[in-house]
Amino acid sequence: MRVLLVEDEKLIADAVKVSMTRDGYHVDWVADANSAEDALVTSQFDLVILDLGLPGRDGLSLLRWLRNTDRNEPVVILTAREAVENRIEGLDLGADDYMTKPFDMKELLARARAQIRRANGRSAPRLTHGDIEVDPAAHTVTHKGEVVEISPLAFQVLVLLLERKGRVVSKDDLAESLYGWEEGAESNTVEVYVSQIRRRLTGDLIRTIRGIGYIIDKD
Repeated sequence: MRVLLVEDEKLIADAVKVSMTRDGYHVDWVADANSAEDALVTSQFDLVILDLGLPGRDGLSLLRWLRNTDRNEPVVILTAREAVENRIEGLDLGADDYMTKPFDMKELLARARAQIRRANGRSAPRLTHGDIEVDPAAHTVTHKGEVVEISPLAFQVLVLLLERKGRVVSKDDLAESLYGWEEGAESNTVEVYVSQIRRRLTGDLIRTIRGIGYIIDKD
């Protein structure tokens, strides 16, 4: 899952990025609203974590712009502004959740998982497909009740395809979710992880749409 973190305090940004990366997310960090807008115009994200007290143009103006587009990324506001009026304004402008600094990192991760679930029309904490069950919080995969070990990046691919079950996900979208703006990923990286999932689980779980991408069909 790919997250856009909009935060001008480097220490906070580094802490969030490290924790979310360990939890299986790819985090792209920008420090101001204009850079965030550029990122949102050019890339797809599963979640936006947005500070309000940004230099120059504040976070609320970015949120207002975002909700006036056809983009629908869930937004979690993360800010030092404690006034109730700030929370109300942010929520009324279209934020999906609100956390006040200082915050607990585990709570932020839980709220991120909840918003991604809701954005994909899912309320249950686990992803299931036939006799396969994936727990994004615990980072576990079971098949017919038996734990299956797959690499962290293969796990991310599996979660993304299950979150978008019934929809074709392009190879580029999968690669961006894994690596974001980073360079150096080989062209066959996504195929390697898809092959690993097929070997460890079942060969017909992921269907290849030639020239487009991959899909896990609905049950």
